[in-house]
Formats: sequence, C-alpha cells, structure tokens
Amino acid sequence: MKEIKNILELVQARESSHEKFAIAQVVNVEGSSYRREGARMIVFESGIFEGGISGGCLEGDTLKRSQLAILKQEPSLVTYDTSKEHEIGVSLGCNGVIDVLMIPVTPKSDTLRILKKCASERRSHVIVTITSVKDPQESLKLGSSFYFNTKSKVLEQMPESKFKRFVMDSIGLVINNGRSEKFHYESSELEAGVYIELIPAPFHLAIYGDNYDVYPMLEFAKVLDWEISLVGNMQKLTKGKIQSVQNIYHKGFEEKPQIDDRTAIILMAHDFKTDSANLKEALKSPSPYIASLGPKKRFDKMMKTFEEQGMVLSEEDKERIYAPSGLEIGANTPEEIAMSIFSEILSVFSGKKGGMLKYKSGPIHDRN
Repeated sequence: MKEIKNILELVQARESSHEKFAIAQVVNVEGSSYRREGARMIVFESGIFEGGISGGCLEGDTLKRSQLAILKQEPSLVTYDTSKEHEIGVSLGCNGVIDVLMIPVTPKSDTLRILKKCASERRSHVIVTITSVKDPQESLKLGSSFYFNTKSKVLEQMPESKFKRFVMDSIGLVINNGRSEKFHYESSELEAGVYIELIPAPFHLAIYGDNYDVYPMLEFAKVLDWEISLVGNMQKLTKGKIQSVQNIYHKGFEEKPQIDDRTAIILMAHDFKTDSANLKEALKSPSPYIASLGPKKRFDKMMKTFEEQGMVLSEEDKERIYAPSGLEIGANTPEEIAMSIFSEILSVFSGKKGGMLKYKSGPIHDRN
C-alpha cells in the first residue's frame, strides 16, 4: 500500500505540470524475481519515476517502454526473461520470467480512481486487471482495471456477462486463498488473461506504553506505513515525536484501539500491574501477535498471578503471546529491540519461521 500512496502523492505534486504519465506493473512472475506480482512504478513523459518493479535492472528499459506507451497512448505488455542475457544488454541472472504491463493513464481511465479508493480506507481491496485479450467485439481492452468492493461485494464498471461471472468466481478464490492470482478465460466469444490483485489492509500497531523506548517503535511503523495506535500518559511523551500516530488514547480512559486480525499489540508500560491488566484485555481481541516486553521470569510471574486469580490461558492464547518478544539478533538498544520485534511481527503475520535465508531450502517467496 505504501507504494500506491507514494505514486498518488507524486501525481498530486506534479498535477500543475499537466504532464502525461503511465503506470508499469508486474502482473506475472515465473521463477525468481526481486519484486513479485503487484509491484508498481509510475513513469512521467519527462522520465521522472517513482516505485520499482525489480532490484533496478529492469527500471531503465521499463521507463523507455512506458514513455513509448505514453506517446502512443496504448498499453503494452513486455516479458523479461531475467535468466539469460536479455535484449536490454544486461545479464540479470534472477532466473525468472517477468511480465510487466505498461498502462498510460488518461482522464478517461479508472486507474487513478481505483488506486485512490485503495488508499482511502484501511481494509482489503481487490483490483481486476486485463493482462491479455482477444475480443472481436472490443468490449475489453488490454490494461483495463476494475474495482471489486469487498464490503458491498460489487464488481464496479464491468457489464454483466459470462466473463464477469467467471471473474466473480475467481475473486472468491483469491479472497479465500488470501493471495493474488492469475486466471485465463476462454470462450467462443472472448479470450482474456486476468490478474486479480488482493491488496490486504495495512498492518496496525497498537502500543501500550509511554516511555522513551516507544519512539523507535513509532519510527519503524511509520517507515513501514502501518497504522499506529498509542495508549499511555501523553504528558510523558514529546509531542513532536508522536506526530505520526493516527490514534492516541489516554491511559485510563474508556476508549481503546480497534483491534483486528492484522493488528500487532506491544505491551511496554514497564509496570507489572499495568502490563498484566493490558494483557488481559489484549487476549479478548483477535490479534495474532501480543508482545509483552521484559524477561521470561517476569512473564512467568504474570502467568502465575493469572492462575492464582483463576484465569487459565488456552493453548491458542499462549501461542499468540510473545514473551520475551523479538527475534534473537543480539538486540540491545531501544532501536535494535524495535528492529527485533518488528522482524518477529512480520514473520508471524507471514507465517514464517524468521530464520536466516541462507539456510532456507527452496524459493524465498511462495509461488503460484
């Protein structure tokens, strides 16, 4: 989502220039690639661009091809084979085949409107993009995008047809599987490739604490473009350092953060009684990650106190409590500890072990 927001911010910043632009997007990857499906970059006719579709090896050629698409005002699909010497004259060596779709953005296209919708609300979004098409009736165009509203379950702007029913069924599969996928439709009237992109809600970080060590946590969350909620005594915190916090809740007040299954909770009041009370409340939420800072002895004492109070935790609840919290990377300073905890949060949300990639067998990314 951060890449989409950066693109929209650049469009707004350059609006007065009236410069034409295109959006290049990775719509298919076979094998290895630095970026996966969904990666975007925006290219202006002057050569200014934002975002990326690779580790830097494809951007130069994609920029030129996007400028050509802008000039022709026609979308184009380019396939890069990074496993061998490519026609752009660089030995890329990523051992993958990457399809990049360059779409000129015009006042009539829905591209920007759809991206703005995705950036406007913290929830999941679905974008349907036509990546190839053979349509004698020309009812579909290469690069056309359609927005599926995950609240209303409506696929906007697409007329009723057998193809739409196919797309709706495919959207259901994407949502159930929790990942973007490619589909191919073929009938006597139409043949089309479709990339259905699931954009999940950004992660949400809920911090319960008001000491100096919350600041690195806030900075990491800001860089990652996570929504942030902070609960504590605001008089103890420096106002200039909490400007990135979208939701502030005063300690002791009834109003609390809205917690969902994409929320990570960090309990860092450094007060045993306060952290214990906050843990009890956190366990009522659907959060898959609840961190309790401090040594294991402190957490064991907390669990013993709970048992004495007649509160017995289920195995599921024990699994989602991380105490001590963070990956073992030798973290010492507040900044290093924040890095350790954020790495652990990402590993939990992605269902990974959090080990060293050099010891991983098989590909780094899951492949369709």
